[in-house]
Amino acid sequence: MKYISTRQQEETNIKTAILKGLADDGGLFMPEYIPKLDSEFFENLTNFTLQEIGFRVAKEFLGESISDENLKEIIDEVLNFEIPVVKISENIYSLELFHGPTMAFKDVGARFMARMMSYFSEGKPMKVIAATSGDTGSAVASGFFGVPGIEVYILYPKGKVSPLQEKQLTTWGGNIKALEIDGTFDDCQALAKQILSDEELNQKFTLTSANSINIARLIPQSFYYFWAFAQLRKLGKPNVFSVPSGNFGNLTAGLFAKKMGLPIHQFIASTNENDVVPKFLETGNYEPKPSKQTISNAMDVGNPSNFERMKSLFSNDISEFRKEIVSYSFSDEETKITMRKVKKEFNYTLDPHGAVAYLGLENLRQAHSDNISENFIGILLETAHPAKFVEVVEEVLKEKVIIPEKLEAFNKKEKQSLEFSVDFESLKSYLMKEK
Repeated sequence: MKYISTRQQEETNIKTAILKGLADDGGLFMPEYIPKLDSEFFENLTNFTLQEIGFRVAKEFLGESISDENLKEIIDEVLNFEIPVVKISENIYSLELFHGPTMAFKDVGARFMARMMSYFSEGKPMKVIAATSGDTGSAVASGFFGVPGIEVYILYPKGKVSPLQEKQLTTWGGNIKALEIDGTFDDCQALAKQILSDEELNQKFTLTSANSINIARLIPQSFYYFWAFAQLRKLGKPNVFSVPSGNFGNLTAGLFAKKMGLPIHQFIASTNENDVVPKFLETGNYEPKPSKQTISNAMDVGNPSNFERMKSLFSNDISEFRKEIVSYSFSDEETKITMRKVKKEFNYTLDPHGAVAYLGLENLRQAHSDNISENFIGILLETAHPAKFVEVVEEVLKEKVIIPEKLEAFNKKEKQSLEFSVDFESLKSYLMKEK
């Protein structure tokens, strides 16, 4: 399997694609084709464990670059927590992706990526750069903490992540450095790309990305679409996945799963007020703009990186986009109303991102006739535990949120971060002084 830049000027193998993260031409690596899984795999899907599904899917992308024994060991380590599908109401289910060590969906991708980088780097020193709007940083920190030879630099927007998220980013020490940027997530992402493409920094260090820029983040995120489908297959209805979307890595992974043969009926790209993709699907024009701050902060992205991969998957054809994806955007007020409604009617606590996904399912049902709307299973991706947004959730629901022990442990630790303005040269100067 070859990996090709979305800008078509670079071709390499999976090892190099993972270790580099970003192509030299500024593009994102994509497999030259999306492999198809055989009919036997789908016939037996409900009999497989999550780990067996993960191994089969990952093997298609990794080929002979890693032995089956090593890959199975990595998959078993990565997927050592449950990913349940929980019924909220008739025909609506929550795929709970927050049972990992940092209680966010990015644990799956970050843990897989950390182990693959460690395997392929063979102990050689590396610097990993990650921009975060909330949960990426903590998952990356957890995945890479203590890995020999790897230094991690997490860029996050000052005052624009929740207090608990900030503690999860800034309390590791050791090989994890938290860089607090006085700007937006888009500023952090732009700075990360500048670092990764800077010639002088690349001559001095081996640099790579830990964002969903890196293909190693996306491959494992496709696993849980297969797993959700397997758990709900017995209901015998088409599956619609509503994905709370910011940088669009999760949705891109879902598109990978569908192109591998998983019979997903429809995707909903559910966004907050950062509505670049909904506007694109409505008008055909893609117009990035500065991100707006919302209560679903992990989705506060005005120029999503993975849109470039989506364009590649659909050959930049708007009609192909529209066949697979519908997209809606929602305000903070709509999000709060939904959190209260779902808690009151179904006694299920949504975090602000899951609430946006729930709204996407409601909108799709309203857009169809009653007959059609009763004939699909809606699956929302619940991407983080509500306790990660405790201030928002408690204010909205007017009740106390119990903070799980593994999150409470972060609150007791001391913040360690370095502050920077949105200035590449000062950031570069700091990195050049690092060992």
